[in-house]
Amino acid sequence: MIKHVANAVWNGSIKEGNGTITTRSKVLNQQQYSFKSRFENGAGTNPDELIAASHAGCFAMALSLILGQSGFTPDSIDVQAEVTMDPQKLELTGSHLTLKAKIPGISQDKFNEIANTAKDNCPVSKALSFPITLDASLV
Repeated sequence: MIKHVANAVWNGSIKEGNGTITTRSKVLNQQQYSFKSRFENGAGTNPDELIAASHAGCFAMALSLILGQSGFTPDSIDVQAEVTMDPQKLELTGSHLTLKAKIPGISQDKFNEIANTAKDNCPVSKALSFPITLDASLV
């Protein structure tokens, strides 16, 4: 089993307080987050943004893996993940992936098939309980 570790520290009330997030790798090292960075336009990151980053990165890796298993090597894979929050319900409601890929020799149908397989099977997609949508295009 592989374990990845992150630590969050929070100080104060939900609206006036703030916290930091640190990953074992120190890629995030006491990175600030707060109510304002999550629900307004404050400085710092937030858990939803980090889920979006994780989803985009995982999907890109899964797509590259499945493409390789199918005999294709991508020149480039560019993924944006947009995670939506309903602040009234305090609920994440979905993730929308936008994919732009340059893959020599692949047909549109095969590309769509592989992209949807990656969307459904990347480990982060499997961990998420909300709907995941995908717009995929070859460039």
